[in-house]
Amino acid sequence: MSNLELTIATTDYDHFRDFRFGLVKAEGIDQNWLTLGHHECFARFTANREFDLSELSFAKFSAQISRPDPDIIGLPVVCSRLFRFSSFYVNKKSGIKTVEDLKGKKIGSPEWAHSAAVYMRGWMHNEMGVKLTDVHWYQAGANSPGREETVELSLPEGVKLTRVADKSLSELLASHEIDCAIIARPPTCFLEGHPDVVRLFPDYVEMEEEYYARTKVWPIMHIIAMKKSIVDEHPWAARNLYNAFLESKRRSIERILDPAVSRYPVPWLTAYARKRRDQFGGDLFPYGIEENRPTWEQMALYTTQQGIAHRLMKPEEIFPKGIMTKVVI
Repeated sequence: MSNLELTIATTDYDHFRDFRFGLVKAEGIDQNWLTLGHHECFARFTANREFDLSELSFAKFSAQISRPDPDIIGLPVVCSRLFRFSSFYVNKKSGIKTVEDLKGKKIGSPEWAHSAAVYMRGWMHNEMGVKLTDVHWYQAGANSPGREETVELSLPEGVKLTRVADKSLSELLASHEIDCAIIARPPTCFLEGHPDVVRLFPDYVEMEEEYYARTKVWPIMHIIAMKKSIVDEHPWAARNLYNAFLESKRRSIERILDPAVSRYPVPWLTAYARKRRDQFGGDLFPYGIEENRPTWEQMALYTTQQGIAHRLMKPEEIFPKGIMTKVVI
């Protein structure tokens, strides 16, 4: 019997490398791997389901998986994960010194269903007392105008959101038309040294370390989504794919931790990685459901509160049944 042929679309990650290059194989599967920018993956999979598996923004995935009778399912595989306290950029003219100062201010993000902004809005709303309705929200392209929302929304009552088509967040922030931007990549005005644009939290690393120690949440930005029809027709495929992703990641971590060979052009990287491995309980970049339960559950709550997900979902609902079945030898 011939192997199942699947097309996978992601951007270039070292932890996918050995699977992508065929050094690791998913039993019974032949993959055609497309290496694309992540925004292209998101747009083409969301609009047309052009790929069998695709990297997808966790927030956009949450909107689509929570629809009635969804046509996609997730794999508990993490493409990208980052803490996001570094993502607040403010104009000094607004006099913002603390997160509480954001009440009554104008805050922009590239999309409402932008994973980095979802996490930080949720943190503000649930932990810091700055409610969703306390802010005038803006949506615009990060560094160029014209970006549009790509998933349906049901904004909570009282939330004010203004969409700007002809200016970027960088332009709006530099001109003081908004007070703050929550954005994954630094805005151009910040990178170019605009005198009025600064990070709200310059000590973000310390904040993120404390946050993880307290919550065990390590924010997930992008995961792997796949067509549900594949699992319906080939129930074995999801676990075989997961196994291959897991082995590819294991090899990537092994390269990072190798003290004998400088595989990456960064001094002291191995020592740093070993320190972080211990800080994160022995796994630098965990996949799986239970290993990431606080993070899965937090995104489920935040996307529901923010009108992105259609209902509150448990982690077990967004992945194939039995995907984490343990094999004891």
